[in-house]
Amino acid sequence: MTLRREAFLAHVTERGKYDTPEEAERAARVVLALLGAHLVGDVRAQLAARLPEEFALILLNPLQSAEPLPPERFVRATAAWIEGATEQTAAWDVSAVLSTVADAAEEDLLGQILIQLPAGYDLLFGRPQPT
Repeated sequence: MTLRREAFLAHVTERGKYDTPEEAERAARVVLALLGAHLVGDVRAQLAARLPEEFALILLNPLQSAEPLPPERFVRATAAWIEGATEQTAAWDVSAVLSTVADAAEEDLLGQILIQLPAGYDLLFGRPQPT
């Protein structure tokens, strides 16, 4: 089921405790662009189909990553792309967006997403996996 833009941003706003939907949108755009650079094939397309169109396009049209970033570097990259962000605030941004994405993806697709990512992303999505 595809989330509507307003619902998606409302979830991100609530989880990120942002003052405005614009702050949530800024975080969502950056995090989804970085995530899209790490996902390929049907998994990326299936996830995009569950996101609002505007965010799906961001996920589907990323710059390609030369190599998958470990979770810590993903957070640092997020901080680098958000003006005034620190690693701590970027970790908050990543968590707010990716936990919303995890809800939209549901368990089966989330499992496929996590297979494509380096170890530790389960925590960024707010879904710790048993070891």
